[in-house]
Amino acid sequence: MAEPISPAQVWTQGALYESYVGRWSRLVAREFLQWLDVRQNKRWLDVGCGTGVITQTILETVAPEAVVGIDRSEQIVAYARERVNDARAQFRVGDAQELKAERGAFDAVVSGLVINFVASPERMVTEMARACRLSGRVGLYVWDYAGEMQLMRHFWDAATELDPAANGLDEAVRSPVANPKRLWNLFLDAGLNDVVTRAIDVPTHFENFDDYWNPFLSGQAPAPHYAMSLSEEKRAALRERIRAQLPHNADGSIDLIARAWAVKGTR
Repeated sequence: MAEPISPAQVWTQGALYESYVGRWSRLVAREFLQWLDVRQNKRWLDVGCGTGVITQTILETVAPEAVVGIDRSEQIVAYARERVNDARAQFRVGDAQELKAERGAFDAVVSGLVINFVASPERMVTEMARACRLSGRVGLYVWDYAGEMQLMRHFWDAATELDPAANGLDEAVRSPVANPKRLWNLFLDAGLNDVVTRAIDVPTHFENFDDYWNPFLSGQAPAPHYAMSLSEEKRAALRERIRAQLPHNADGSIDLIARAWAVKGTR
C-alpha cells in the first residue's frame, strides 16, 4: 500500500512554491507542450494545477478553447485564480485520483510535478486517461530526483553525508515513479497507446548562494521541511556543506540543470 502523503510533502502557499521550483517548471512546461503537439482550439485539463504554471503556458502558447485546472489545495487554487486572468481558464478544487470529469470530456489531459505526491500514481493516470477523448493526448512530467534535478540532488547528497537518516527522506528514494521506465509502464497499464518518454533539461540560474538556499527555508515539501526540522547549528552545517559543493561562477552566481522526465500517450 502506498504511504500516505503528509501535509509537509505538499505545497499550500503559491508564492513559496514559485520561488522554489515554480520558476523552473515554467521553462519545462513550454518545451513539454511543444512536444505534446496538440492543435489549437482544444479543451485541456490540468491535473494538480498548482499555481497555474501549465495552465498559463497553455493559454500563452497553444491557443486552447478552454483550460480547467484542478488541485486539492484550496489555497493554491485561490492563488492560481488570482494570477491567471483569462476567461478561457477555470480552477477548481479536486482530487487527481478521482477526477470529477465525464469520460472523454477533454482533448488533452496533462499534469506537471504531481504524480510523485499522490498515494496511487496508477489511479491518477487511469483517471487522466478516462477524462481524455478517444485519440486525445495524455501527458505529464516529474523531476528527475535521482539524477539531474541538480538543485535538489546537491541538497540531499550533502544532507545524507551529514545525516545518513536523511536518505529515507530523499525524493529520489521516496519517488520511485520518477523514472522513464516506470512512467512508460504506468501509461501502458492505463490503456494508452503510442507511449513515448523523454528527458527535458532546463537551465537553473541563481544570482548567488542565497538565491539558491533561501527557498529551502519555506518548510514546505520534503527538502525544505527537512531543512527546517534541523536545529540552527545543524542547518548551518548543512548550508555550508552545500555552499562548498556547489559550482560557483566568478561573480558568485550558480548555474545548474533541472531535468524532468516526461511521458505522453494517445487515448
